Amino acid sequence: MQTWSEYVDLLKRGETILAEATAPVNEQLRADLFRQFSMNLAQAYFLLMMSDPRYPEFVPYLNSGFMLQPNPDAVYYVAKLDGTGTYRITGERGNAPVAGFATGNKMFGTDGLKMGKGFGNYDLDDLTLDDNGRFSVIFSAERPRGHEGDWLYLDPASDFIMVRQFSYDWGNESDVRLAIERLDPVAGPKVRATPAEVDERLRQVFDYAIDVSRVALAQIKRTHDAGFVNQMHIHTFQEMGNGKDWPQAYFEMVFDIAEDEALVIESDLPETRTYWNVQVIDGLWNQVDIPYRQSSLNGLSAKIDPDGKFRAVLSHEEPGYANWLDTGGSSYGMLIGRWYRCSSTPTPQVRKMKLSEVPQYLGDKSARATTEERAEQLRHRLVGNQMRRKW
Repeated sequence: MQTWSEYVDLLKRGETILAEATAPVNEQLRADLFRQFSMNLAQAYFLLMMSDPRYPEFVPYLNSGFMLQPNPDAVYYVAKLDGTGTYRITGERGNAPVAGFATGNKMFGTDGLKMGKGFGNYDLDDLTLDDNGRFSVIFSAERPRGHEGDWLYLDPASDFIMVRQFSYDWGNESDVRLAIERLDPVAGPKVRATPAEVDERLRQVFDYAIDVSRVALAQIKRTHDAGFVNQMHIHTFQEMGNGKDWPQAYFEMVFDIAEDEALVIESDLPETRTYWNVQVIDGLWNQVDIPYRQSSLNGLSAKIDPDGKFRAVLSHEEPGYANWLDTGGSSYGMLIGRWYRCSSTPTPQVRKMKLSEVPQYLGDKSARATTEERAEQLRHRLVGNQMRRKW
């Protein structure tokens, strides 16, 4: 093994990656990047030091603490696995609008700048639930002989399984509870990691802290360089497993506004919409503070206008409208939304204007928010977020 200082030296290459940013590079962005590195290191402990496909356990992945572009309505867990093994997952469905499994290989940030590959997505509502909403399902490459219960295909190339759940009414809806166990024989009881294993995993931890930030910057650059600045487009991330078994489309853009400017977002809504939301992301691909800022809206929290359209205001300061998307002080970042199991995938329209011009443009078409109403919105958000299990 190396000395600790030699491992820490692996982080030094992180000093240079701001050259890959499309956001204006200044002292604030540099400080935010260093904060992101510390977040990545904390996340990497769970993903790389604590996880073992022989002795699986669901660990925290994305949430309001690990903010590298998570869905603010979601709490994600992940477990390492060996695609040639057999695993049983037992749990309770809860009642959030969306809950499901995803299997894949090389989660982003663990293989340089590659985004990884998704193999299968499975909706928990397709499983057999007992009267208490409990389920038990086996994942393997082949159905075990004599097993008559729920079984789902596990691609032998898989090295992780992820749980994602989207909640509309934070803290009031029940989240998924679950456990995973490996059923095929492994090499006896779990033993302490050898020095060689610790060395290998530490190298992965420090590589991950840098590489996952590089992947994040590449996603912003992809959108920026395609010309989608203050202009929405639809993106599917099909290469990561989105498709007919996980029918989700994203609307996304880079935003770039001055302190006295705002963007008004206007969209038709699908006739059928199982779940949808929109969120604000900063110039490093971090979700803007989730519990203390109204940095996202969803199909429950958003106010729909009398003409059936969704309208929101992205701005640095309070616009006086209920559907405010708070930049959290970022003049440059991304706006991302999701249409999940919706009958259509509209592309929202975006108009840039002075913040002072918003009342004249929107008038009374959209719901206003008083100071008291905004305070209640934020309190509901704060309490609901903390009521969810994330760790």
